[in-house]
Amino acid sequence: QVQLVESGGGLVQPGGSLRLSCAASGIIFFRNYNMGWYRQAPGKQRDLVATITSGGSTDYADSVKGRFTISRDNAKNTVYLQMSSLKPEDTAVYYCKALLNGINYWGKGTLVTVSS
Repeated sequence: QVQLVESGGGLVQPGGSLRLSCAASGIIFFRNYNMGWYRQAPGKQRDLVATITSGGSTDYADSVKGRFTISRDNAKNTVYLQMSSLKPEDTAVYYCKALLNGINYWGKGTLVTVSS
């Protein structure tokens, strides 16, 4: 059974940084999965933040380009989201997603609050 557990969220001031982690378990070949980070602000839909393919190609939402970096450590079955220059509008619950053969697996999310 695939499980994704996000961590690293919290309260940060505008302009600050955070690193989110998503640890996967129940996956035999983590390296074959395409991974992504999504976020959902209160009252809004869940939106794509960043993705990283099994081959290491990355893509970002325009709103986070140049500020966020997605990476993965296949030896640790973990994907990361390094966030810098955080803005109040980045406040949301951040979710990790794993995709393989058309099947999506989601974590339960971690809350990021950007406020002074």
